[in-house]
Amino acid sequence: MVHVKSTTFIKSAVKPDQYPESDLPEIAFAGRSNVGKSSLVNVLVNRKNLVRTSSTPGRTQLINFFDVNNQFMLVDLPGYGFAKVPLSVKKEWGPMVETYLATRGNLRGVVLIFDVRRVPGPGDQQMLQWLRAYNVPSVLVVTKCDKVSKNERARQSAVIARTLGVEGGELNFFSALSKDGRDAIWEKLEALLFQDGG
Repeated sequence: MVHVKSTTFIKSAVKPDQYPESDLPEIAFAGRSNVGKSSLVNVLVNRKNLVRTSSTPGRTQLINFFDVNNQFMLVDLPGYGFAKVPLSVKKEWGPMVETYLATRGNLRGVVLIFDVRRVPGPGDQQMLQWLRAYNVPSVLVVTKCDKVSKNERARQSAVIARTLGVEGGELNFFSALSKDGRDAIWEKLEALLFQDGG
Protein backbone atom coordinates (compact mmCIF):
# COMPACT_ATOMS: atom_id res chain seq x y z
CA MET A 1 0.00 0.00 0.00
CA VAL A 2 1.17 3.54 -0.70
CA HIS A 3 3.00 4.98 2.29
CA VAL A 4 1.81 8.57 2.38
CA LYS A 5 4.72 10.76 3.47
CA SER A 6 3.54 14.15 2.25
CA THR A 7 0.27 15.63 1.06
CA THR A 8 0.11 19.19 -0.19
CA PHE A 9 -2.78 21.29 -1.43
CA ILE A 10 -1.70 22.63 -4.84
CA LYS A 11 -4.56 24.80 -6.10
CA SER A 12 -8.25 25.13 -6.90
CA ALA A 13 -9.53 25.42 -10.44
CA VAL A 14 -12.72 25.92 -12.41
CA LYS A 15 -11.53 25.49 -16.01
CA PRO A 16 -8.67 23.74 -17.85
CA ASP A 17 -6.33 26.74 -18.11
CA GLN A 18 -6.34 26.86 -14.29
CA TYR A 19 -5.46 23.17 -13.78
CA PRO A 20 -1.94 22.62 -12.44
CA GLU A 21 0.65 21.87 -15.11
CA SER A 22 1.69 18.39 -14.15
CA ASP A 23 2.31 14.99 -15.67
CA LEU A 24 1.61 13.16 -12.41
CA PRO A 25 -1.22 10.61 -12.62
CA GLU A 26 -4.47 11.74 -10.99
CA ILE A 27 -7.33 10.07 -9.16
CA ALA A 28 -10.46 12.18 -8.70
CA PHE A 29 -13.16 11.81 -6.05
CA ALA A 30 -16.82 12.47 -6.83
CA GLY A 31 -20.12 12.10 -5.03
CA ARG A 32 -23.19 13.96 -3.92
CA SER A 33 -22.83 16.54 -1.19
CA ASN A 34 -22.50 15.13 2.33
CA VAL A 35 -21.66 11.61 1.11
CA GLY A 36 -18.46 11.43 3.17
CA LYS A 37 -16.06 12.34 0.36
CA SER A 38 -13.81 14.56 2.48
CA SER A 39 -13.67 11.96 5.26
CA LEU A 40 -12.68 9.25 2.78
CA VAL A 41 -9.84 11.34 1.30
CA ASN A 42 -8.60 12.31 4.77
CA VAL A 43 -8.52 8.67 5.94
CA LEU A 44 -6.75 7.53 2.76
CA VAL A 45 -3.94 10.05 3.24
CA ASN A 46 -3.81 9.81 7.07
CA ARG A 47 -4.65 13.45 7.60
CA LYS A 48 -7.35 14.75 9.90
CA ASN A 49 -8.37 17.73 7.82
CA LEU A 50 -6.47 17.91 4.55
CA VAL A 51 -9.89 18.18 2.91
CA ARG A 52 -12.24 20.22 5.01
CA THR A 53 -15.27 18.26 6.16
CA SER A 54 -18.39 20.29 6.70
CA SER A 55 -21.85 19.75 8.10
CA THR A 56 -23.03 22.18 5.42
CA PRO A 57 -23.23 20.24 2.15
CA GLY A 58 -21.86 21.90 -0.94
CA ARG A 59 -18.75 23.52 0.49
CA THR A 60 -16.56 22.20 -2.32
CA GLN A 61 -17.55 24.30 -5.32
CA LEU A 62 -14.18 24.18 -7.08
CA ILE A 63 -11.91 21.40 -8.34
CA ASN A 64 -9.18 21.02 -5.70
CA PHE A 65 -5.80 19.41 -6.49
CA PHE A 66 -3.60 17.73 -3.85
CA ASP A 67 -0.09 16.37 -4.44
CA VAL A 68 0.75 13.11 -2.64
CA ASN A 69 4.44 12.17 -2.18
CA ASN A 70 5.26 14.06 -5.42
CA GLN A 71 4.08 10.78 -7.00
CA PHE A 72 0.46 11.43 -7.89
CA MET A 73 -2.45 13.82 -7.35
CA LEU A 74 -5.77 13.38 -5.64
CA VAL A 75 -8.47 15.65 -7.05
CA ASP A 76 -11.56 16.63 -5.07
CA LEU A 77 -14.48 17.35 -7.41
CA PRO A 78 -17.42 19.52 -6.29
CA GLY A 79 -20.26 17.59 -4.68
CA TYR A 80 -23.63 17.50 -6.38
CA GLY A 81 -27.16 17.06 -5.10
CA PHE A 82 -29.06 18.83 -2.40
CA ALA A 83 -26.40 21.37 -1.43
CA LYS A 84 -27.72 24.75 -0.39
CA VAL A 85 -25.91 26.57 -3.17
CA PRO A 86 -27.31 29.08 -5.65
CA LEU A 87 -28.86 27.65 -8.80
CA SER A 88 -26.19 29.39 -10.89
CA VAL A 89 -23.50 27.38 -9.07
CA LYS A 90 -25.42 24.14 -9.59
CA LYS A 91 -25.65 24.89 -13.31
CA GLU A 92 -21.90 25.40 -13.51
CA TRP A 93 -21.18 22.11 -11.76
CA GLY A 94 -22.01 19.89 -14.74
CA PRO A 95 -19.89 21.64 -17.39
CA MET A 96 -17.01 22.14 -14.92
CA VAL A 97 -16.86 18.46 -13.96
CA GLU A 98 -17.57 17.08 -17.42
CA THR A 99 -14.84 19.28 -18.93
CA TYR A 100 -12.34 17.96 -16.38
CA LEU A 101 -13.29 14.33 -17.12
CA ALA A 102 -13.16 14.88 -20.87
CA THR A 103 -9.93 16.87 -21.13
CA ARG A 104 -7.58 15.87 -18.30
CA GLY A 105 -5.03 13.59 -19.91
CA ASN A 106 -3.41 12.37 -16.69
CA LEU A 107 -6.70 11.30 -15.07
CA ARG A 108 -6.38 7.58 -14.26
CA GLY A 109 -9.69 6.97 -12.56
CA VAL A 110 -12.52 8.37 -10.43
CA VAL A 111 -13.65 7.20 -7.02
CA LEU A 112 -17.43 7.53 -7.11
CA ILE A 113 -18.89 7.61 -3.62
CA PHE A 114 -22.33 6.56 -2.36
CA ASP A 115 -23.93 6.74 1.09
CA VAL A 116 -25.01 3.24 2.17
CA ARG A 117 -28.29 4.68 3.47
CA ARG A 118 -29.33 6.38 0.21
CA VAL A 119 -30.54 5.20 -3.18
CA PRO A 120 -28.31 6.63 -5.96
CA GLY A 121 -29.97 9.65 -7.54
CA PRO A 122 -29.84 11.37 -10.93
CA GLY A 123 -26.49 13.06 -10.15
CA ASP A 124 -24.90 9.69 -9.36
CA GLN A 125 -26.25 8.14 -12.54
CA GLN A 126 -25.12 11.14 -14.62
CA MET A 127 -21.62 10.86 -13.19
CA LEU A 128 -21.40 7.15 -13.98
CA GLN A 129 -22.64 7.81 -17.54
CA TRP A 130 -19.93 10.45 -18.03
CA LEU A 131 -17.24 8.10 -16.76
CA ARG A 132 -18.37 5.42 -19.19
CA ALA A 133 -18.66 7.91 -22.06
CA TYR A 134 -15.08 9.14 -21.53
CA ASN A 135 -13.68 5.68 -20.72
CA VAL A 136 -12.56 6.77 -17.26
CA PRO A 137 -12.19 3.77 -14.91
CA SER A 138 -14.31 4.04 -11.77
CA VAL A 139 -13.91 2.72 -8.23
CA LEU A 140 -17.33 2.57 -6.57
CA VAL A 141 -17.15 3.19 -2.81
CA VAL A 142 -20.05 2.87 -0.38
CA THR A 143 -19.44 4.99 2.72
CA LYS A 144 -20.90 5.32 6.24
CA CYS A 145 -21.09 1.54 6.61
CA ASP A 146 -20.73 1.84 10.40
CA LYS A 147 -24.16 3.51 10.51
CA VAL A 148 -26.10 0.39 9.47
CA SER A 149 -26.25 -3.27 10.51
CA LYS A 150 -24.68 -6.00 8.37
CA ASN A 151 -28.13 -7.10 7.15
CA GLU A 152 -29.10 -3.54 6.28
CA ARG A 153 -25.80 -3.06 4.46
CA ALA A 154 -26.41 -6.17 2.36
CA ARG A 155 -29.95 -5.02 1.54
CA GLN A 156 -28.88 -1.48 0.66
CA SER A 157 -25.92 -2.73 -1.40
CA ALA A 158 -28.28 -4.74 -3.56
CA VAL A 159 -30.44 -1.63 -4.11
CA ILE A 160 -27.41 0.53 -4.94
CA ALA A 161 -25.98 -2.04 -7.39
CA ARG A 162 -29.36 -2.55 -9.07
CA THR A 163 -30.00 1.21 -9.39
CA LEU A 164 -26.58 1.77 -10.96
CA GLY A 165 -26.75 -1.32 -13.15
CA VAL A 166 -23.51 -2.80 -11.76
CA GLU A 167 -22.53 -6.09 -10.14
CA GLY A 168 -22.60 -6.17 -6.34
CA GLY A 169 -18.95 -7.21 -6.38
CA GLU A 170 -17.98 -3.84 -7.88
CA LEU A 171 -18.93 -2.04 -4.66
CA ASN A 172 -16.20 -1.29 -2.10
CA PHE A 173 -17.36 -0.72 1.47
CA PHE A 174 -15.82 1.90 3.72
CA SER A 175 -16.18 3.37 7.19
CA ALA A 176 -14.31 6.56 8.12
CA LEU A 177 -14.88 5.68 11.77
CA SER A 178 -13.25 2.24 11.79
CA LYS A 179 -11.21 2.77 8.59
CA ASP A 180 -12.61 -0.55 7.34
CA GLY A 181 -12.12 -0.84 3.59
CA ARG A 182 -9.21 1.60 3.40
CA ASP A 183 -6.57 -0.94 2.31
CA ALA A 184 -8.83 -2.52 -0.31
CA ILE A 185 -9.56 0.89 -1.82
CA TRP A 186 -5.85 1.76 -1.89
CA GLU A 187 -5.16 -1.50 -3.79
CA LYS A 188 -7.63 -0.44 -6.50
CA LEU A 189 -6.15 3.07 -6.66
CA GLU A 190 -2.58 1.76 -6.90
CA ALA A 191 -3.58 -0.50 -9.78
CA LEU A 192 -4.93 2.55 -11.64
CA LEU A 193 -2.13 4.97 -10.71
CA PHE A 194 0.78 2.68 -11.43
CA GLN A 195 -0.67 0.51 -14.17
CA ASP A 196 2.29 1.21 -16.43
CA GLY A 197 4.68 0.14 -13.70
CA GLY A 198 5.51 3.75 -12.76
